[in-house]
Amino acid sequence: MEKISFSKMSGAGNDFIIIDKVVNPQFVLSQNLIRKLCDRHYGIGADGVITISDSKEYDFDMEYFNADGTTGSLCGNGARCAIKFADRTGRIKQKKAKFLSNNVAYSGEVLDQNEIKFFLNTPKNLKYNFEIKLKDQKVNACFADTGSPHVIIKIEDVLKDKNNPQSYYTDLNDFPVFELGREIRYHSDFMPGGTNVNFVKLIDGKIFIRTYERGVENETLACGTGSTAAAVIAYTVFQLAPPITLITFGGDKLVVNFKVQNKKVEDLSLTGPAEIIYNGEISLNI
Repeated sequence: MEKISFSKMSGAGNDFIIIDKVVNPQFVLSQNLIRKLCDRHYGIGADGVITISDSKEYDFDMEYFNADGTTGSLCGNGARCAIKFADRTGRIKQKKAKFLSNNVAYSGEVLDQNEIKFFLNTPKNLKYNFEIKLKDQKVNACFADTGSPHVIIKIEDVLKDKNNPQSYYTDLNDFPVFELGREIRYHSDFMPGGTNVNFVKLIDGKIFIRTYERGVENETLACGTGSTAAAVIAYTVFQLAPPITLITFGGDKLVVNFKVQNKKVEDLSLTGPAEIIYNGEISLNI
């Protein structure tokens, strides 16, 4: 019975199964196996799987896979967890990392035993104040691709009662993230790939955020690229100056920092907690 060793990690509540390919040299992932490993009832349970391998040109190479077994685009919290794992396994020096994530180069830094900073590439396809036509209403939205595509919607722009044009959402805790998130995730405007969907509310200069993630096909406790996209959009929509603090659905704090030069976002970073929850072994006959 073949077994693999793994680490279960959390980046602000976004949880991942980390598999070191050096420790598990014969391990081969399949879409079906990823789904089984991420199953919260019959497997380990996670939002995604990350493999870590050695690299000649970089400190390490990570591959990210969504919980449904599809190959993921960039995962910000997953990258922060990978940086911490690489530090713990001796792959990086002086707490700074250069690595590949799904064949794209990135960098990051271990600030202390709890805080990890991840540097993202310049966001693409920023779009402000466009309408999405939903089943029951039209909703104002913004969009940014921070390595993964993200729609950002202020909850105050969503009708709570379609029969009452003055009835808008004010409480993020009461917001139908799954229902609306799923409708927008598969909306024809964003196909064929679909999109992630973030619902935000500004309170006392902080962005409170809830995210429906494609690939997980549900709400997650946090989303790194989603938080980063929301912060970049908030610079214009809410006129917030970086660094911008976001409070995740799980209650953790993420900080997004960047510079804007010639209307271009540069030096974009995501900082927040990352921890190893436990290490274990699991039979591949699950």
